[in-house]
Amino acid sequence: MKTSIKTFFYGLLASILLVSCNNGPTLQTYFVDNQEAPNFISADLPTSVVKLDVASLSEDQKEAYNSLKKLNFLGYKMSDTNSDTYKTELEKVKLILQDKKYVELMEFRDQAMKFEIKYIGDDDSADEVVIFANSPDMGFGIIRVLGDDMRPEKIATLANAVQSADFDNMQLDGITDFFK
Repeated sequence: MKTSIKTFFYGLLASILLVSCNNGPTLQTYFVDNQEAPNFISADLPTSVVKLDVASLSEDQKEAYNSLKKLNFLGYKMSDTNSDTYKTELEKVKLILQDKKYVELMEFRDQAMKFEIKYIGDDDSADEVVIFANSPDMGFGIIRVLGDDMRPEKIATLANAVQSADFDNMQLDGITDFFK
């Protein structure tokens, strides 16, 4: 009798573990799988790469900026010879970002590039912010923003300030050269 109860509980535990595992693609696994693949570039960037005039920021923007800790970048370079692969990789990323765990924060266009900003978390706290930029002429880039106590509404106000910010070109040379 004791062995059948043990067997039942072990079976129950195993089925719970199997059901709770997410076998679908995630952004993190996409980054890991493609960080050294052809036509991709990967970089971990400090938040200091974005030079903001902190004195001109609102209190909400300052709080959002100070909550950021690290930026992970993955980019795919478009060329005449890889348009089919580009379309395939773009669809993979779009499929991952359609997951209901990604909440849309904002979307906008800047010249020929489309930007989407999404986050994982709830209305009070974001665990991760994702910035996805796509251009059929240049390729696409994904930035995973990781931090502490990130607040979605404050990140949105910071996104507006970042649009006019200067960037540390020395730290971005490899990335910008990659897309040329």
